[in-house]
Amino acid sequence: MSGLAVIYLKMKKIITTSEKETLEFAGNMAEKIKTGKVFALLGDLGAGKTVFVRGFLRGLGYKGRVNSPTFVIMKIYDIKKNPQIKQVCHIDAYRLKSAADLEAIGALEYFKRKDTVVFVEWAERISKLLLKNTSYIHIESQKENTRVLKIKKGPKK
Repeated sequence: MSGLAVIYLKMKKIITTSEKETLEFAGNMAEKIKTGKVFALLGDLGAGKTVFVRGFLRGLGYKGRVNSPTFVIMKIYDIKKNPQIKQVCHIDAYRLKSAADLEAIGALEYFKRKDTVVFVEWAERISKLLLKNTSYIHIESQKENTRVLKIKKGPKK
């Protein structure tokens, strides 16, 4: 997690042993979210960052296709069945040359919206743009299907 200087309030460590468990955990987490939030997703290629976002979206009632926004940088998913969360913004910063690239596509307008949850894959590439209350989810692949999720909640405003 180089480049991320944040004071953490709590850390939660979760171990999942299948993609289904990762999806379920993320879905359960989504059901508890009542207002906009930014999540920084960290982990190697293939660790399960997009799988986590897919599970979160399912937990909000989204039924459409969810895949990595690697080539388009940002995808917006409209949420119809949740009274508080109206959209999820999924960003992949892997191909960005600088944080300015993210600003240029208008992504920052989603970061402070109360009705939007933002996920940023490869967040260490844009760490200067992240809000102080960003939560960090580091996903580590261990065995073939085992994932260790370390969730660190940033300070509240």
